[in-house]
Amino acid sequence: MYGLRIAIASMCVAGIAASSGMTLAPTMHLRGGDRKYFMAGNWKMNPATIDEAKSLAAEVVKSTEVCKKDMDVCVCCPYPFLATVADIVKGTKVSVGAEDVFTEEKGAFTGGVSISQLKSVGCKYVVIGHSERRHGNIASESDATFNKKTRITLDAGLEAILCVGETKDEYEAKLNKAVCALQLSKGLAGVTKEEMARVTIAYEPVWAIGTGLTATPEIAQEVHAFIRSHLTEMYDAETANSVRIQYGGSVAPNNVDALMACPDIDGALVGGASLVGEKFDKIVNFK
Repeated sequence: MYGLRIAIASMCVAGIAASSGMTLAPTMHLRGGDRKYFMAGNWKMNPATIDEAKSLAAEVVKSTEVCKKDMDVCVCCPYPFLATVADIVKGTKVSVGAEDVFTEEKGAFTGGVSISQLKSVGCKYVVIGHSERRHGNIASESDATFNKKTRITLDAGLEAILCVGETKDEYEAKLNKAVCALQLSKGLAGVTKEEMARVTIAYEPVWAIGTGLTATPEIAQEVHAFIRSHLTEMYDAETANSVRIQYGGSVAPNNVDALMACPDIDGALVGGASLVGEKFDKIVNFK
């Protein structure tokens, strides 16, 4: 049954043990709703050439061909590669996502890419609110902007991956849950519970992105459980229990098993490790 603290603790401990070589009695994943695991590779501004993108996409397809789990896999790649990658993964278990979308449908917006353009080249998912667009690495966009992007994504029939997460200062001030709650409430404003079937939440503590630092399974599970409880307040328990919540923040082959053992972690938004076929293969085919 969802929410049992003992079950949560036992699952996280089991994951930690698996990654450290300890042996524990087998445990059962107590996952609520009908949630499939969802692994998404966020390539960011990589790789350097279209040929490298083709090769990497082909490696991802091979990884899913041997995957024994029922899961969704997506590659979110730079705009110039989207159409080519979509052709490579067509008819496979892999979907294509965009790393961002502009807030307007069309017009004189130099450099902007619209939702209709993304849809026309085969995108299924759109990453929205990534910390690098939230905290000034490439942009300093607001929750209102992310809400508009979520709205146009859903209106176009695509699926949104809405990112939330706290900075290091906010984490040290014990504001991580409050920050996530505010970002969720603002980012999902006007989104109905029916539309939440096409929304994935990605919890990405900013202090763990590209730093090599990773929230422990206990920290990640605690925040994921909180996010689910906040979604319950925003919608209802049934809706909250059906929403997939990914973890993002230096996910790698050496920590994925422990993270995925936690009952409220439904997959990963993978950065650097998604650029190495062998590493992403091990993440998709976690134990």
